[in-house]
Amino acid sequence: MRIKLTLQNYLFILPALIIFSIFYIYPFYKVFQLGLYEWDGISPVKLFVGLANFKEIIFEDKIWWRSMLNAAYITFIALTFQNTLAFCLALACDREIRLRNFYRTIFFIPPVLSEVVVGLVWQWILDGNYGILNSWLIKLGFPHLVRNWLSDPRTALNCVAIVHSWKGFGWGFLIFLAGLQTIPRELYEAAKVDGADAWQMFRNITIPLMIPVMMLVAILTVLGTMQAFVLIIAMTGGGPAYHTEVPVLRILASMRGSSRFGYACAQGISFGIILVIISFIQYRFSQKARQIY
Repeated sequence: MRIKLTLQNYLFILPALIIFSIFYIYPFYKVFQLGLYEWDGISPVKLFVGLANFKEIIFEDKIWWRSMLNAAYITFIALTFQNTLAFCLALACDREIRLRNFYRTIFFIPPVLSEVVVGLVWQWILDGNYGILNSWLIKLGFPHLVRNWLSDPRTALNCVAIVHSWKGFGWGFLIFLAGLQTIPRELYEAAKVDGADAWQMFRNITIPLMIPVMMLVAILTVLGTMQAFVLIIAMTGGGPAYHTEVPVLRILASMRGSSRFGYACAQGISFGIILVIISFIQYRFSQKARQIY
């Protein structure tokens, strides 16, 4: 009887398991398999090289690791600037203020815009010859700050990181706002009766109860930002001289530019493993944070 009940339970999850296997497990296996070959993507002949592609990624491909550092830097800006902005705006819209529904709509507009369109608009704004930013700097009396923002290695990555944060803060804002609205108002009222001020309520009520939401937003931010590439293609294409190159662009370059499909598959597997490790570390950290609070 117990075996029959167990089989019935597995039967219910069988459709989901089949779909997951077809669209996730099998493609992962095939990509890993192709990563063991040197292949141009067209020829029927594949040269088996074993783990040579993975060895080249780890020990020889400096551009790959530079793209990882660029993605890590953009992710750091997103985790700090983007999520801090999203949380502060969510706190403001959670209060009883005028036009708060209007603000909620406005703050969620950037994430739903096309990344290509946003990238092209910001490329025009930051253009060194006819960009509106340089025009404003000249009119305000700061001509020494004028530069070609996306072609200057000193500013290109920062510009991409800031635009990415502007484009993506609305998702964090929405999740933070939903989390804030789940906090019972009775807790704040009881704290006021006990003489707690705004800072004490924020520190002892809001922050502890928002820890799970913050961890969720942090995980989604890392996974989303590390895989970002459409906005960067539209703004810089990875230039100047790989200064805004990110891992997905490197994988595309290996496939389309170098015709090394096997190497690109190895890069994709390596990148996926790195993301899994980062997600696991964040999950463990979130578990520790919940225990502390």
